[in-house]
Amino acid sequence: MKVVVQRVKRASVRIGGELHSSIGQGLLVLLGVEDSDELPDLEWLVKKCVNLRIFDDEDGVMNRSLLDTGGEAMIVSQFTLLASTKKGNRPSYIRAAGHERAVPMYEAFCRRFSEEIAKPVATGIFGADMQVELVNDGPVTICMDTKNKE
Repeated sequence: MKVVVQRVKRASVRIGGELHSSIGQGLLVLLGVEDSDELPDLEWLVKKCVNLRIFDDEDGVMNRSLLDTGGEAMIVSQFTLLASTKKGNRPSYIRAAGHERAVPMYEAFCRRFSEEIAKPVATGIFGADMQVELVNDGPVTICMDTKNKE
């Protein structure tokens, strides 16, 4: 699994021109699922995301997590995070999980994230053509990969 985590002032998802979901201050998480991903990968990544200390404390130091701030979260599926650009100029998505694998993992990720922060998470719709808008706060953007846990 790969994620791009962005600290946002606000974010929204529109589908077909209609507002589907929105959040205020918190995290926008773009999630890519690989065929080889398992539940331990999901658990590790959810814990990392909700505990990332990327929100300012009273001294202006990034020392607080989403759990500490009580912020909101939006999770959007994005298979293009798994693009391979090794050969040529057309990305290959061969590592991205197909719908039968990716949908249950995406849904499980959203459920676990919601359980961890004790509130619902906003989502997109898996496989939909979505327009994601955000105001990146900082900007703060963190990339994580369960295959390379750095």
